[in-house]
Amino acid sequence: MTAMRVDVKVVMLGKESVGKTSLVERYVHHRFLVGPYQNTIGAAFVAKAINIGEKMITLGIWDTAGSERYEAMSRIYYRGARAAIVCYDLTDSSSFLRAKFWVKELQTFEEHCKIYLCGTKNDLIEADRSMRQVDYHDVQDFAEEIGAHHFETSSKTGNNVDELFIKVALDFSNSALELMRDEKGVDLGHKKDSYFYACCHH
Repeated sequence: MTAMRVDVKVVMLGKESVGKTSLVERYVHHRFLVGPYQNTIGAAFVAKAINIGEKMITLGIWDTAGSERYEAMSRIYYRGARAAIVCYDLTDSSSFLRAKFWVKELQTFEEHCKIYLCGTKNDLIEADRSMRQVDYHDVQDFAEEIGAHHFETSSKTGNNVDELFIKVALDFSNSALELMRDEKGVDLGHKKDSYFYACCHH
């Protein structure tokens, strides 16, 4: 029997240099690139399919620019997103304030988008506890308040990265029939491989 195909638009949001691109690299390519990344301009797109039971969940991941000067552009990319991974740097308290900004944006303009809060660079905290600037319990309380899931990850070690994206896929696997009813204009069985592997920036 052919697996039911469910396509899910996922957007990565967060302050510049929190590690959004590193998360995507670790999840999709199983690697951590050492050295400074070139800042994302606009957004980069990549997709990955996961088989869950009789369903094939394809996550179309938009990695958006974190710089505030690209804020208006990021709004274009999160339109219609079913899931948003809102990232903050565990060693930078200002990045969590920025994450709250994006949560408010999503609640205002994309109220049906599921939110996943993601603390990055956990390996730095493991190496030196004094580097933590964002309290776990504060974020967990915020996550419960907004109905979001909360992960602390490390792209360097891979800790919790697969778990984060698999949780997104599982959530939409469980609601696949609801998605099919909601997205009447989308043929979930239509082959769109050329689209899924298109990318506007590396």
